[in-house]
Amino acid sequence: MSAVETQRKSVRAQAKYVHSSARKARLVTDLIRGRSVPEARTILAFSQRAVAKDVEKVLRSAVANAESRPDLHWNGDDLVVLIAYVDEGPTLKRFRARARGRASSIRKRMCHITVELAPNPRAVVTAKPAAEAKPSRQRAPKAAEHTAVETTATATVEEPTATPAPAEEKPKAARRTKKTEESDS
Repeated sequence: MSAVETQRKSVRAQAKYVHSSARKARLVTDLIRGRSVPEARTILAFSQRAVAKDVEKVLRSAVANAESRPDLHWNGDDLVVLIAYVDEGPTLKRFRARARGRASSIRKRMCHITVELAPNPRAVVTAKPAAEAKPSRQRAPKAAEHTAVETTATATVEEPTATPAPAEEKPKAARRTKKTEESDS
């Protein structure tokens, strides 16, 4: 059911001759491609499609392959689904009796599901020591948001903002009555 690939820094598992069409299985593998293993397991657990159980088995097998390899010290939760694809398998051809002595064909399709896992690049990049981290920059306040403040040794002087005062408007009720009076005339 599973195979381990040693050339790249990734682990692969494959299930062959799964009794489902490749088209239906591709809809499920498209959902988990590029996601972390815990997120992919959650998606597969809540999927309504029957082939999601088979894809979940392949995912569990790939995680087990990664954890069992002594040269790779990978945790299953720190992996990401690098590649997930489905190939068509052989098709069993059967026939069903129909009216007037005829027969119609039934195709029982199969597929091969492959899942490849690799370490999460975000988990490797974020493991920096605190001494090497860059100092955070504070955002300078915008001139329109705040009033300018000058401080001296003896006193604090605030300068008013240069925004013009809004023109006085009539209340809405007064405007409505004026319009209704003009329309009545």
